Amino acid sequence: MTITIDYPEELATSLHLSTREFESEFRMAAAAKLFELGRISSGRAAELAGIPRVLFLKRVGDYGVPVFDLTPEELEQDFINASR
Repeated sequence: MTITIDYPEELATSLHLSTREFESEFRMAAAAKLFELGRISSGRAAELAGIPRVLFLKRVGDYGVPVFDLTPEELEQDFINASR
């Protein structure tokens, strides 16, 4: 399916991006946000971004989205379990 979004031409220019680069950035940002909200899986987010899942997981941190959403307690327990 396709979504059409109107945006000012100056927006891409002000970000120093070509139209194609801006559209790619927009798709990645939308995918990162939906993933962050837990609305879609990393696999679906990667599909939306139009990139392989491994690359999505690598790039999503650039958007301030953690790949692993563990509480400090869960992280500590994982560390204890790994140390055994």
